[in-house]
Amino acid sequence: MNAHTSVPHATRPWWESGVVYQIYPRSFQDGNGDGVGDLEGIRQRLDHVADLGVDAIWLSPIFPSPMADFGYDVADYCGVADIFGDLDQFDALLEAVHERGLKLLLDFVPNHSSTEHPWFIESRSSRDNPKRDWYIWRDPAPDGGLPNNWTSDMGGPAWAFDAHTGQYYLHTFLTEQADLNWRNPEVRKAMTDVLRFWFDRGVDGFRIDVMWHCIKADGLPDNPVNPDFRPEMGEKFMVLQHHSANQPEVHQVAHSFRQIADEYGQRLLVGEICLPVEQLVRYYGDPDTPGVHLPFNFQLLDAPWNAQALARIITDYEAALPPGGWPNWVIGSHDAPRIAGRLGEAQARVAAMLVLTLRGTPTLYQGDELGIGRVTIPPDRIRDTQDLRQPGLGLGRDGSRTPMPWDDSLNAGFSATEPWLPLNDDWQARNVAAQGADPSSMLNFYRCLLRLRRDCKALNCGDFALLPGDHDVLTYERREDGQRLLIALNLTDQPRKLIIPADATVAERLLSTLTSIGGEGVLAPNEGVVLRLESK
Repeated sequence: MNAHTSVPHATRPWWESGVVYQIYPRSFQDGNGDGVGDLEGIRQRLDHVADLGVDAIWLSPIFPSPMADFGYDVADYCGVADIFGDLDQFDALLEAVHERGLKLLLDFVPNHSSTEHPWFIESRSSRDNPKRDWYIWRDPAPDGGLPNNWTSDMGGPAWAFDAHTGQYYLHTFLTEQADLNWRNPEVRKAMTDVLRFWFDRGVDGFRIDVMWHCIKADGLPDNPVNPDFRPEMGEKFMVLQHHSANQPEVHQVAHSFRQIADEYGQRLLVGEICLPVEQLVRYYGDPDTPGVHLPFNFQLLDAPWNAQALARIITDYEAALPPGGWPNWVIGSHDAPRIAGRLGEAQARVAAMLVLTLRGTPTLYQGDELGIGRVTIPPDRIRDTQDLRQPGLGLGRDGSRTPMPWDDSLNAGFSATEPWLPLNDDWQARNVAAQGADPSSMLNFYRCLLRLRRDCKALNCGDFALLPGDHDVLTYERREDGQRLLIALNLTDQPRKLIIPADATVAERLLSTLTSIGGEGVLAPNEGVVLRLESK
């Protein structure tokens, strides 16, 4: 049994028992009628988030930006893009969030800025400009070619030539996103001042974008060629990112962020870190140099959907956590295919039960509570730069970023004009109003599940142990303060046996993913259950 000792509940920070809900601002609610979501629209729809039962909202970037990568190309770290509103509207939103007992996290993008940021404009102006070293500039290779073989995550080389100064600048992503030089202490101070600006304004934390990229190896040597590369993988996989990411010094950067957050009390830092588990967990830091509170764990986004694979993922992750490291799980994202599109609606309910009953902090993504699946994006409506620049590889993320459908009125109540992306194909039936009125809907299932998680200490902060289960049934226990719960998830479309521990009896079935449940000792197809046990 893989049991873990709990920290006393009274000493826990809010996020350890909490749930984070990601909002993609362009697609939540349009408050000014231009077809794009904004801060006022989010404020208008906050009751939906509060009623859902989550604890914190994470907003994808809202800063001034040319929007080459929809806000991840920041032109001013201490402002609000006109398309989303202004600082006064941000303050009003933050106040409204706090009035509902919720927390607000912003998306911090430290690896790169927009090439339209004043810092880069200065840096680009001449080789001897004081901000030249704020970015990563290099001469051409002796043969006049690229400085090294690094590739951009958006396809093509990671270097762009600047004819004015005769050098290349590094861009891990789009050419419009120039990498900052985190080995420069002035860059570090400027960016940590950004954190203080928003903390002083009252935000409750940050999700830190592509954190593992922030430091590059000294000398910028060539990356090893990937011997397993295939064209359908995308050009970024032509080389292995041994020197362009995940350098030892990046943990100093993480620690500097943590020091600032700790000055403000219980402020949360979540790190986006797409690495194998044994490397991911290093971003927690250690007792002397703590890092981020939650290095994002994305394993469920593309995990093989069977009990053996999931049990192995859970076991390996729990075993890899450092002392005091609190787990976290992500079930949806603006960068990943919709979970209901990948698994189907029935298993999407099972996935929701999984992520909300595992030990750790879950992150949910807007629209998954409605079971939005695959969305058809006509070729002339594609907006994602990753898809447009590498067509035909299936890399498009627009399908996960479509507007929230609120009701069956014009444009699903999202906007008075045509939305920037198409709605989900079934929006007239799959919307918040329709599902709110249907007791058996996905939305009401999420509400029940989140309420149960909040009410049961065993779920929100208890110990965890995997148990034996029937074939393709994932079974585990959660315990806290004498409370003992069993979760059994049937990952198939066939009936399966429900195995109860020999030292316990079922006292109560607290929740099922289905309205028509299996009989005694049986899980119906696609059924997940939460049971309260009594020890014999």
